[in-house]
Order: sequence, then C-alpha cells, then structure tokens
Amino acid sequence: MSRLYQLLIFSCFTLLSNPKYPSTKGLNKGSSYYNNIVSDQGLSIIILPLGKNLPKSFINATYSKLKQFIPGITIGESTSFPISAYYKPRGRYRADSLINWMGKKAQPNQVYLGITNVDISTTKNGKADWGVLGLGFCPGNAAVASSYRLKNKSSFWKVAIHELGHTSGLPHCPEKTCFMRDAEGKNTTGEEKEFCKKCKAFLIRSGWKL
Repeated sequence: MSRLYQLLIFSCFTLLSNPKYPSTKGLNKGSSYYNNIVSDQGLSIIILPLGKNLPKSFINATYSKLKQFIPGITIGESTSFPISAYYKPRGRYRADSLINWMGKKAQPNQVYLGITNVDISTTKNGKADWGVLGLGFCPGNAAVASSYRLKNKSSFWKVAIHELGHTSGLPHCPEKTCFMRDAEGKNTTGEEKEFCKKCKAFLIRSGWKL
C-alpha cells in the first residue's frame, strides 16, 4: 500500500471520527451523500421551520440570503419539534436528535435545514448538554440552526450556511473571516465575511453556485 493511499485513508477516518463533528450514524443510507456529494440534479435544500412561533419574515429572510448561494433551495411546511428531541432538564431541544430525525426524513438528493428560534444543544467538550448555534452532519443530509443565542438576528443566515457547508463535507476553517470558522462557543458572525478561497473552491466542486 502506497504512502499517499495510507494518508488519504487516515485523513478520511480522522474527519469522520473527529469529536467536533457528529457521526453519520442514523443517516439515511439511501441519500446521495453515500455515493456522490452532488447528484446529477444538483443540491436540493429544504428549509424546515421548526416550532410554532417562528415569524414568516424570519423564514423568508433566511431563504432569500441562502438562495443567493444555493438556487435549488425551497421552504418546507412549518412543523412541530419531535418529542424525542426535547431535553427536559434544561427545557431545550437536542440538536443531534433533530438532525438524526431530519436525516431519516430526507429523500435521495435532499438535504434538510431545520431553522428555529429556540435553544438547542448537543454533547461537546466533555459536557453532556452544551448549548450551540447549530449542528450538521459532515457530510450528510441534515443540519439545524438556531437564532436563540444571537443578539443580531440578521446574521442568522451565516449560522445556517455554516451548517450547510458541513453537510457538503467541509470541516471548520482556520480563516477568521470565513463562514466555516469554528465559533469555539462564541458568536463570531460579526467577523465572518465570506467563504475563503479554499472553502469556496470546495463548495463549487460540490455544486454550489458561488
């Protein structure tokens, strides 16, 4: 086995096993992401509004921003949270449970983006319940983003596009102005300006219109 081949295998294993990113356990194996990151028909992103109190203006603003990057994006019908995702001790919803739930709903060539204004959390940094802005399979067919922790709600679309970047296979980026930077528990949307050249090239190859 060549040295290059060994390194490629190790890199793929490291990405999928990195604790910063959720595993693809529970991902719908009928999804195109198990064969090709992008189907011949291109990306089909469905915004799934979660909860009863999400303003239409908020939904439409998120859609308008994301459509500039992903033409094949649509808005699905608002839906209630699954009871199984509710974390009663903290009164919030588990992001990992939500993306597993949406991943199983997704059809081939679909990616679900759940958006909400309620608090969400996941297991991170040794803590069983860590509040987050968003979470997405990397790669995969589901992501969720919440505006709950944002003072400036107009920057929410940056959280959403960050999580969608993960679904296309992008890891976190070291560039401070890139949409894919690791927030490290902070709100960094004010510093994020665009996808860096490396991340942009990756997404273009994955079918994004950048």
